[in-house]
Amino acid sequence: METQNASVQKRTIRRLSFVRLALSIILALGGVGWAKTSFADWQQSVQFDESGYAPWFGAYVDVTSTPTYPFERYGSTAQLNNAVLAFIVSSPSDPCTPTWGGQYTLDDAGVMLDLDRRIARFQEEGGRIAISFGGLLNSELGLKCTDPKALAVAYRSVIDRYRVSTVDLDLEGESLNDHAAAKRRADVIAQLQKTYREKGKPLAVWLTLPVAPQGLTKEGTDAVAQILASGVDLAGVNFMTMDYGDSRNPNDSMADASKKALIEGHRQLGILYSQAGIYLNSASLWRKIGVTPMVGQNDTADEVFMMNDAIEINQFSLAQGVGRVSMWSANRDIACGVNYANLKVVSDVCSGVDAAAFAFAHTLGKGLEGDLLQSAKIVTVQDPQSNKLIIDDPNTSPYSIWQPNDVYLEGTKVVWHGNVYQAKWWTKGDLPDNPVLQSSDTPWQLIGPVLPGDKPIKLLVLPQGTYPQWQSEAIYNQGDRVMFNGIAYQAKWWNQNQSPAAVALDPDNSPWMQLSQEQITVIRQARRL
Repeated sequence: METQNASVQKRTIRRLSFVRLALSIILALGGVGWAKTSFADWQQSVQFDESGYAPWFGAYVDVTSTPTYPFERYGSTAQLNNAVLAFIVSSPSDPCTPTWGGQYTLDDAGVMLDLDRRIARFQEEGGRIAISFGGLLNSELGLKCTDPKALAVAYRSVIDRYRVSTVDLDLEGESLNDHAAAKRRADVIAQLQKTYREKGKPLAVWLTLPVAPQGLTKEGTDAVAQILASGVDLAGVNFMTMDYGDSRNPNDSMADASKKALIEGHRQLGILYSQAGIYLNSASLWRKIGVTPMVGQNDTADEVFMMNDAIEINQFSLAQGVGRVSMWSANRDIACGVNYANLKVVSDVCSGVDAAAFAFAHTLGKGLEGDLLQSAKIVTVQDPQSNKLIIDDPNTSPYSIWQPNDVYLEGTKVVWHGNVYQAKWWTKGDLPDNPVLQSSDTPWQLIGPVLPGDKPIKLLVLPQGTYPQWQSEAIYNQGDRVMFNGIAYQAKWWNQNQSPAAVALDPDNSPWMQLSQEQITVIRQARRL
């Protein structure tokens, strides 16, 4: 999550595989076995020791960027009551020695950047800092420091020197893919957290990971699974909602793609906690989610996070109750100026868009008044009630309840276990809530929960006579529309003697496709039906 003036190393977001894997869990169907408690009860069940809890905003500060960013002076002016200082990495000459960006040891930074004094001033004025370890361009400490004792000393030296209660592990590239390092890092962090808590000192641990609109990659879910398996009480997973590349639908705005990533990440996080034997409800999982956009011009040339995107992400975060919002970076929260010729070349000191100084921070941080120290005191407590099944009531379900023997075409929405899902392709017998981590392994896209007050939505249809009735002898060309058993269909290619009835059984090979609700809406509006 770094830029280096005109020379930028781009993050590679792996495209998710579209190979459908075998179902990981076989569940027996049967009557009450599908029942769950009501969504309202499930949503209200308590998960955390939540005294003093409030979601927080904290922008990343690139400590080694030139010119030096004066976070200690800006404070509340730049919405910097909380600041995430980045990045602590291994020294190029000694992997167990922590440095700022591979350039300054902690002592060097104290002298050459006056960092200790600036942090002390910030803290004396009520500011809170978190320290981020890792990033894209260097080696996170746990990657190449292979001695667990030395690694613990390295982490502890940073935590103690800067008196922090929150650490952020930004894992990208090699730091994300090395499984031996992942276990070593997680084991050491778990022991450190335990030791600090035994001494009455909170230590919150955030995991910051790349994400696509389809959610975390396998490397990302493996990282979360490992840190939970090692016993870390994870404060949350912070999703880097940036640099999507070709994983983003070109018709989606950056806010649209980011919301998809967060919803899918929420689903994955619930599965990961369940696999670790910890059951959290939807609201508690949202509080364990962070969102970090790269404001302005992203590393990917055609991706620009605008102020409208910031407004949408802020509103979405408040509505869902996410635990944290950050941004990359405070250094960049200003327009580039007239002398910056090419705004598509990413700068680490300006955003590349026309926005006032601190505008992104104020927009993204609106309504997020939490304090890093108070947040760090929260301890995860599972609620065994949260894994009870929800009863799907047809009288309060906006769409039909999923049935194992029914055929669902692409775009069909159903209700299952208190949530709304939409079919991504033709499907029959595939559980909407099958606990698969990768979205490519399921034909269902989670849309969101059934809400209090929901009622069945009557599907729109076209009246008889809107289009001619299908005739077996007739010749149909691509784009022709017909009615068949009261349903409107459109020809995908030339055909004759091929009934639209085959769509339900073999939609890929049928020359017909059923008109979507969106198409029917447009037709009804045009014809004033």
